[in-house]
Amino acid sequence: MKIMLNRHIKNLFLALVLALVLTLGSCNHEVKSDLTPFKIEHPDWSYNATIYEVNIRQFTPEGTFAAFEEHLPRLSDLGVDILWLMPIHPIGEVERKGSLGSYYSVKDYKGINPEFGSMDDFKRLVIKAHEQGMKVIIDWVANHTSHDNAMVYEHPEWYTRDSTGNMLSPFDWSDVLQLDYENQDLRNYMIDALSFWVKEANIDGFRCDVAAMVPTDFWNSARVELDKIKPVFMLAEADKVELQEYAFDADYGWEFHHIMNDIAKGKKSVKDIDSYFQREIAAYPKNTIRMHFTSNHDENSWAGTEFDRMGEPAAKAFAALTFVIPGMPLIYNGQEVGFNRMLKFFDKDEIDWTPNVEFTNLYTRLTSLKKSNTALWAADKGADMFRVKTVNEAPIFAFTRENKEDKVFAVFNLSDQNQEIELQGDAFIGEYTEIFTEKQMRFEERATLNLKPWQFFIYVK
Repeated sequence: MKIMLNRHIKNLFLALVLALVLTLGSCNHEVKSDLTPFKIEHPDWSYNATIYEVNIRQFTPEGTFAAFEEHLPRLSDLGVDILWLMPIHPIGEVERKGSLGSYYSVKDYKGINPEFGSMDDFKRLVIKAHEQGMKVIIDWVANHTSHDNAMVYEHPEWYTRDSTGNMLSPFDWSDVLQLDYENQDLRNYMIDALSFWVKEANIDGFRCDVAAMVPTDFWNSARVELDKIKPVFMLAEADKVELQEYAFDADYGWEFHHIMNDIAKGKKSVKDIDSYFQREIAAYPKNTIRMHFTSNHDENSWAGTEFDRMGEPAAKAFAALTFVIPGMPLIYNGQEVGFNRMLKFFDKDEIDWTPNVEFTNLYTRLTSLKKSNTALWAADKGADMFRVKTVNEAPIFAFTRENKEDKVFAVFNLSDQNQEIELQGDAFIGEYTEIFTEKQMRFEERATLNLKPWQFFIYVK
């Protein structure tokens, strides 16, 4: 208890000091965490990676592994490094929602959803993805199962119950039943099931659904066993810092996602981004990774597309921002062609793959930059973010990230108004090339820029 209290006081003190620095109006400040690094060891291939979320059901008219396999060369050309496949397991039929049910209602943890193909089809997909230089992680639903999972009948003691003895559904998820991780046999079973996919199909890790609802010490134990097989990458659908201490390589930047949405609506400003990073560096050691995104399967199906929530110009700006701030970016399937429709969650639907050169070029340039520019790499492999102040602070987010090999200077107008800005300090001074226009620029002290609504520039040298 004493150790936890001291750590909390240290983090709170750091946050207060950073807030004071901003309040005093410093021209520049470094976004850097001085917390003791966590014990986690990330796979070498993850530091400059871009994650791509795949909804197999909706990706092609066929909705199969074999049909998706045809897209692998295109995704490799796009610059994707990690393919995250939404749950591939058989879906429960009891209390099923919609005609096809939720992917997250798992009937068999070691089975393949027959709609997608066979185990051999899946293994072939993993092999082909590896041949293209991409890693494969699968969605794992450890918190709950379908009502007709065999565990319900064979091991009813593995489920949580209410005061009358009935099994419980979390929230309003009536198609699933919640597991009870107080039971050691359940923990052993789940670790065995996780290990099965790494051994049997040679996958490279897991994206873990509602990871914070499962005890952290379970995940810690699971990671130890998985790493005995091969180095894996673990992504937590959570923003709970302790999950990254031993178990997970990355978690969700949910708060930052909502800040972006609110800035696009005019409800928040760049000051809220500054405050966010103050809180993040006070809680997260430098060797942790936050995943940033403008869309994913939940947001698309329930909250609207990025165009619904942000508008097209803002959606482009925020997509670019997720690639250059500290962390790891996510592309949700269809974003690279500007797909603008909410996908059905429980029924068959399809992504419209009509080419959109503008969005494809946007994401291709960004993934290439993330891969090659070491200043933008994740965790402790990348450079700290150094904020560049301007006279009109509220709408402008400008910063540099620099190490011995590379430097990035980014300027974002996060507003729907034209902005004429004057840059303060000297962190940005130098010669650069803008990554989209390939125009060479030299910035001197007190340089000025004119930016249109939601316009941004990313300069490198």
